Amino acid sequence: MSWFANLKITTKFTVILCVMFVTLMGVNAVDDYLRQESLIVKDATDNARILARQIVETREYMSSVVRGEPEANYNLVPQVVATQVAKRITTGSKYYVRQVSLRYRNPANRPDAYETAMLQRFGREKAAEQWEVVTIGGKRVFRYLLPMTADASCLGCHGRYEEAPAFVQARFPKGHPSYGYRIGQLIGAVSVSIPMAELYRQIGINLKLDLAVVSGVVLLILAAMSFMVHRSIIRPVRSVATSIGNVAATGNFSERLGKSSDDEVGELVGAFNELMEELDRTTRQRQESEDRYRNVLEMAQSAIVTFLADGKLIIANRKAEDLFGLPKGELLGVSIYTFFEEGDAVKGAIETYLREGAAAMIGEATPQRIRSIRGNVTAVEMALSVSRSDHNPLFTAILRENGRY
Repeated sequence: MSWFANLKITTKFTVILCVMFVTLMGVNAVDDYLRQESLIVKDATDNARILARQIVETREYMSSVVRGEPEANYNLVPQVVATQVAKRITTGSKYYVRQVSLRYRNPANRPDAYETAMLQRFGREKAAEQWEVVTIGGKRVFRYLLPMTADASCLGCHGRYEEAPAFVQARFPKGHPSYGYRIGQLIGAVSVSIPMAELYRQIGINLKLDLAVVSGVVLLILAAMSFMVHRSIIRPVRSVATSIGNVAATGNFSERLGKSSDDEVGELVGAFNELMEELDRTTRQRQESEDRYRNVLEMAQSAIVTFLADGKLIIANRKAEDLFGLPKGELLGVSIYTFFEEGDAVKGAIETYLREGAAAMIGEATPQRIRSIRGNVTAVEMALSVSRSDHNPLFTAILRENGRY
């Protein structure tokens, strides 16, 4: 994730928001799909139950009111009436409804494997209804079955052969499966089936509408969050970063930022302002100290120089200019060892100190002879001390002529 760590905060925040948006949409889509599927299956179950009850009630009603009418008009047979009513009700709809029985008379109306299994179950167990989603021929189908049982009116045609009307006897000879029912015995069931593709089509429509609404709401929320975060966090942090860059480039500690809140970002801005005040004060104090040091250095009656371990001069006062015969602008950067008649001895002492942490000349006053750029030789007494700056040792030499300060 190093690529992510190297992105700007604005880009990181945008990436996080996009991931959140996609995740929320994915979770919402799955949840919405499952919820829509549950609701649509429930709705299909309720509608299938109503249709099946209508068929059963139609059949039972016709069985209870017709007498000899079916002899003259076969279309008034209760089972035929119920079948025709089912066809009319479901014409043009996605529902397929029919009456099925294990004792089927018409081979075209033979129950399929699922209906056969459910009819056998209804014969063994007392069940009010059965529904589920099954896979048939690689396609998912909603199935619903409502069992039908024989009552007294049913036995008028389907009880004993001898008691059946003549038109029934004419159609179904003795020994036919249509006879021999008893009150309360399973006759068959009303079967309702719906291809799930039809139901899923509605799920797709509902899902698109829901996702469109939820996406709009989530986008508005994320946009509001983005605006608030940019305004209250990213923009102030960017201002602090810009100001720090300006301070690093110019060394000017006078810049201050406006504090608009007392939260963590406000505390950051306040801490930045306090840091600038402290650095500004410290810088002024250091400058004042350096000015006083330079004044003291210039007023000294002896030559005073500061140099690095390689001998390169970095500080020199006016007396040192006179002693070495060079103005300060030309003197700084020159090796002090070139001015000592015994420069190798002084350099050796410095190298010994660097290796061992102590040397004979360090912290002691030793006689030395200085040869100026013009060739003049001056006897001096050198007091050599050492200090550290940024972990680099600095050596300061006080060169007193003729033993006088």
